[in-house]
Amino acid sequence: MTRRQFIKGTLVTGGTAVVMPQALVTADSEGVELDQNRVALLADTHISADPNRIYPGTKWPGSPVNEGEHEYVHIAKCLEQVVDSVVTLNPRPAHLIINGDCAFGRGEEAEYKQFLRLVEPIRAAGITVHVTIGNHDNRQNLWKLLPFLKTEQMGIQADMIELPYANLIMLDSGRKGILGDQQLDWLTGKLDERADKPALVFSHFNPYPNRGVRPIKGMSDGATLLKLLAERKHARAYFYGHTHEWQHDQQDHLHLINQPAVSYYFGKGHAHGWVDMKLTDNSAELQLHCINTRHRQHGDRSKVSLKDSGK
Repeated sequence: MTRRQFIKGTLVTGGTAVVMPQALVTADSEGVELDQNRVALLADTHISADPNRIYPGTKWPGSPVNEGEHEYVHIAKCLEQVVDSVVTLNPRPAHLIINGDCAFGRGEEAEYKQFLRLVEPIRAAGITVHVTIGNHDNRQNLWKLLPFLKTEQMGIQADMIELPYANLIMLDSGRKGILGDQQLDWLTGKLDERADKPALVFSHFNPYPNRGVRPIKGMSDGATLLKLLAERKHARAYFYGHTHEWQHDQQDHLHLINQPAVSYYFGKGHAHGWVDMKLTDNSAELQLHCINTRHRQHGDRSKVSLKDSGK
C-alpha cells in the first residue's frame, strides 16, 4: 500500500492492526476500492522452491486411491489463479489471510522466495497479507525473507486485526499443533478485553480429529482451546486448515470452519481453492471459490452468525 492509503485506512498500535471506521479506502488510481468488511481466506498454499512442482495430494499412506489413479496438481499455478481471482474483485478485500503452510517442505528460504513472487500482485493491489504458521513453515525464515509479514508476540507469529464488525485473531500452532499455555492466556486476554465485538479466531491445526477423508489427529491442546472459546459467546468461529478439506461444523454458538487447501487436496475429486468472507453486522458470509470452476462445490455458501438470535 502507498503511505497515503496506509494512513487513511489503518493505524498500528501495540502490535495490533486497527482498521479505521470507513468501510472502503481507495486501492489505486483506477478507482478500485478496498472493502474493510471483505477478507480473502486461503490455507495450505504449499509453495515449492520449484515453480513447476506438480504433486499428487491423494497419494498418502492408507489412501483409498489406487496407484495410477492419483490426481496431480500444479502447485504454483493454483496460487496464481487464486491471486488473479482476488485481485480482479471490485471491491477488493482489504485483507488476505493465509492460514498456515505457505511452504511445501520445511519452510526453506527458496520456498519463501517463490511464495513472495506469487503473492506480490496481492500486495501491489493494496491488499494487506497476513499469515499464520503451519507445520511446513519455518517462522525464522519467513520473518527473515518476508519481514512485512512478521507479527511477533511472545516469540511466535500471533496478531489481531480489528475490523468494523469483528476482530480477527491469528494464532501460531507451530510445527506440532500446540498453542501452549502462554499463547492461550494471550488469546484469553485479547478476547476478554474486547468482549463488545464478535471474534473470529484463526490457526493452522484442526482442534479435534479430522472427520474427513484422511485421518489426522487434532492439536494436543485443542480441547482447551474449544473450551476457552465456548465460554465466550462473542467468540463466534475458529478457522483452520491442515486437513485440506472444506467442512463446516458447529458446537452451540461456535462455528468450526475447515478451509480447503489452495494447493492439493487429499480426497480424489475434492475441492481446492479459497474462501471469500464478507462481514456484516450480523454475520460472516462465506463463499467457496474452487480452482476448478466446474467443480460441484464451486460457489458453495455458508454463514457464521455474529450474534445470538434475538440480540
